[in-house]
Amino acid sequence: MNQWKIGDVLVTRIVEMEVAGGTKFILPEATREACLPIGWMQPNFMDSEGNLIMSIHALIIDTGEKRIIVDTCVGNDKKRNIPSWSNLQTNFLKDLKEAGYPKESIDLVMCTHLHVDHVGWNTMLVNNEWIPTFSNARYLIAEKEWRYWDANEDEDLYGPVIADSVRPIVDAEMVDFVDDHFRLCKEVSLIPTPGHTPGHVSVLITSKKKKALITGDFIHHPVQMTKTDWCSSADYDQAQGQITRETLLEKYVDRDILIIGTHFATPTAGYIKRLEEGGYWLDVRNL
Repeated sequence: MNQWKIGDVLVTRIVEMEVAGGTKFILPEATREACLPIGWMQPNFMDSEGNLIMSIHALIIDTGEKRIIVDTCVGNDKKRNIPSWSNLQTNFLKDLKEAGYPKESIDLVMCTHLHVDHVGWNTMLVNNEWIPTFSNARYLIAEKEWRYWDANEDEDLYGPVIADSVRPIVDAEMVDFVDDHFRLCKEVSLIPTPGHTPGHVSVLITSKKKKALITGDFIHHPVQMTKTDWCSSADYDQAQGQITRETLLEKYVDRDILIIGTHFATPTAGYIKRLEEGGYWLDVRNL
């Protein structure tokens, strides 16, 4: 578990899984040979053999008045077309409770987008029925994102993701479809970061002149800071995704804004710095 304080706001990371290797299907150009020379990524984001390390985790934003969970991982009991993600039996809810955030205490669930590894714990299996996990929460989804997936559900890709993890909360009338600039509360707002999916958003936190940005998947791994043209195979629009990534990296380089990566391995957060040879890197010192 990692935690960061942004002004008066506490952000807590709850990990579902963190693994090295197996990332080539997401970042095809990130071969071991191509990654090994990028030395700043060791030891946190790449192992000694050049395998990238990635994490699937949720992030809890606690403002003192609101408890918001951003992205809900893969989830248990779900049949998925990726074997290592299928029928998981993790301690995610137990870990969430032990961190001080039992599922009943969550006020808002914010999905940056509706891919398989960001919506799984929206629901849980009870008596062979998918029910909302966070029973006292409102679920927030960008309206543009929902419109796309509602019309383009593709079970052949990852499995019945929308059917078991999104439609049940919609049917339960627990979802608010929001604009991509929506303000969740005075400290937390959305910014549009399209490309990975049509309605993808990232989450901006501002408190006492301190800022943090939860990325979602406009950047999957810190290597894409140095190799900004390495696009994800899961990107809906790779060209737009690259534009979004490069625009935000340039906007936030050498600025006092903590970047919290939705798939970044431990220590997960850092500050964007410029490389002399071009591109950027993630500085995780002095957090």
